[in-house]
Amino acid sequence: MSSGTDVRLLPKVANPMESISEERKAPSFPVRDLTYWIDGGKRVTEMKERIMLEFERDPLWRINDHPNLTLAETRERAMSKVRRLADLAVSRPLDETMLRLSIVSVLDPGFWTRFGVHFGLFFGALQGQATASQLAYWMEKGALSMQGITGCFGMTELGHGSNVAGLETTATLDEKTDEFVVHSPTLTATKWWIGGAAHTATHCAVYAQLIVKGKCYGTKTFVVQLRDTQTFQLMAGVNIGDLGKKMGRDQIDNGWIRFTYVRIPRSNMLMKHTKVTRAGDVIAPPLAQLAYGALIQGRVSMVSDSANVAKRALTIATRYASVRRQFGQGGESETKLLDYPIHQHRLLPLMAQTFAMIFAAREMTANYQHLMGELGELGEDNQGAAVQGAIKNLKETHATSAGLKAFCTWMCLNIIDQCRQSLGGHGYSAYTGLSQAYSDFAVHCTWEGDNTILTLQCGRYLVATALDARKGQPLPDNLAYLKDTVSADGSAAPKACKGDSADQVSALATLTAAWSSVAANAIRSAVRDFETGLAKGLSKDNAYEFSSAARLHAARMHTYTYLLQRFAAQVDQSPAALRPVLTLLARLFGAHSAVQHSGEFLQAGFYSGAQVDALKAFVNTACADVRKDGVPLTDAFGYTDYMVNSPLGRYDGNVYEKYFDIVTSLNPAKPVPYFDSLIKPLLERTTDTDAGPELEIDQEE
Repeated sequence: MSSGTDVRLLPKVANPMESISEERKAPSFPVRDLTYWIDGGKRVTEMKERIMLEFERDPLWRINDHPNLTLAETRERAMSKVRRLADLAVSRPLDETMLRLSIVSVLDPGFWTRFGVHFGLFFGALQGQATASQLAYWMEKGALSMQGITGCFGMTELGHGSNVAGLETTATLDEKTDEFVVHSPTLTATKWWIGGAAHTATHCAVYAQLIVKGKCYGTKTFVVQLRDTQTFQLMAGVNIGDLGKKMGRDQIDNGWIRFTYVRIPRSNMLMKHTKVTRAGDVIAPPLAQLAYGALIQGRVSMVSDSANVAKRALTIATRYASVRRQFGQGGESETKLLDYPIHQHRLLPLMAQTFAMIFAAREMTANYQHLMGELGELGEDNQGAAVQGAIKNLKETHATSAGLKAFCTWMCLNIIDQCRQSLGGHGYSAYTGLSQAYSDFAVHCTWEGDNTILTLQCGRYLVATALDARKGQPLPDNLAYLKDTVSADGSAAPKACKGDSADQVSALATLTAAWSSVAANAIRSAVRDFETGLAKGLSKDNAYEFSSAARLHAARMHTYTYLLQRFAAQVDQSPAALRPVLTLLARLFGAHSAVQHSGEFLQAGFYSGAQVDALKAFVNTACADVRKDGVPLTDAFGYTDYMVNSPLGRYDGNVYEKYFDIVTSLNPAKPVPYFDSLIKPLLERTTDTDAGPELEIDQEE
């Protein structure tokens, strides 16, 4: 017979609102000042707060019922918001519009895609590739304001994605009529995953092979009308279908497009770079790579988006961990999840990663804006030192943005899922905010360039830059650590950490040097593999393929180094009151990442086994120290409860009541619709069976 337990020994039930209030009593830094630093100043923070409040009070922007909407309702809800945001986009200052869109990317990522297909991709193609007169023409048609034109972006095909040069759609010049004939010659030439095509777009920026007088001049961009702007009927030769349900972002109406000898005016080819005359002469730009500057924008924006989405995920997980309690001593309150060292290790290195992404995104955006300014100031002749400088910056920005886009989107997707798992069973609910966030964000690892392909592009740049450095070419600032690898044989004297204590091996300057050493070592390995390929008689391109695994690894190590370098730079520039907490986070990012890749540091000769153990000890201490500021750090992200959109991430900690309210309000009790047709027959079925006729042989027995 069980003796039972004295009820006085049962754990005390703690008030979750009191639990989270405890977390805010003594932050080690001024929370509001950190918000200003993250956002880029007080003015930006106040503008962000105003925009969030506008969304929250607008009935069109109800978001807490998204999990219960059908596909059709989701798309209709998204479309109902387009006009209002389009009007704001053309009437408000550009910086406010960009901030509003960055908020939308977290608030309603599917709508952000639907809206961004027109303004970011279609209109972005016009801005980047149209001549001044062409841009003026399409703006007069309503391309900016969405008055008369809604656009989509037709690059991806059923059979081709990352290999843009291999696209099969053709645009052939008919010199007699001064028209291009756009055609999908094969099934795999069908434009696929085209956002806005299924229901919305009237025009498309189509990427197709330029064919003039029987010669192919590569992939160029053409504006093709898809639907009559008055009747919305498909234009002759245009076939469009709906791709239907997706893993996430159902707000966007992705579709497929097939062209059958569709005729467009010659002037519908965007000719800022390559030009085709009435006589059929093709005038190629002296520096064709200048055309790719505009294509970097999407990658840069996804670095920022990764940081912003990660901030939301960590706000939910960290606040919940500060109120959720499990296990404890008899008669006392159970222990907060955030007080368990293993939970600290689970979440707080992700917090450090998020801050690293925030600061890398800031610098990447500034570099991109500087690059576009340089490209915009170039003269028509495309000659001289200014052009060469712009080309160098373009290559560096292209490679860095490729590596960061891949690394940060992979990192953010992992952060979302780790935060979701940290919520336990509640993380599986569609109403707690992270299951849908994962489904919506996953596409970031594929679009605007598959992450593996982009990482390889970054690795190719690293190999080429290291080889150029051997020949005396100057290194860009973020690759200055390669100065030790430019000897003729590619060798370098390994650097080693001189200290042994946890504080010495984890000093920010030491960690920066450590990661620089590891990245340089990885690039040297990639160069060796490339040169081995050449020695085997492979062509240059095949030698790059031969070294692809090493290039991928080199790009990942370089990106870790870049993130830590940018983080360290922000620490140096930060206000004195913020420097201690930012330094701690930067050290945690560098040290935790190093522990995860400890073999690289041992191989590079920077840390010994004992020093790696000291580094692990620092990570333990750092997690415990960051834990004290865990909730204030999420407060500094500056997201309102409306933006967080999760009962488990509420600012006031009232998680259980609000979770119960949202579940019950969106799922009211009602009769089971299939009781009579399915459940009742199941319950009332009989298991009696007909035994069949009696057999004579059985009677004889």
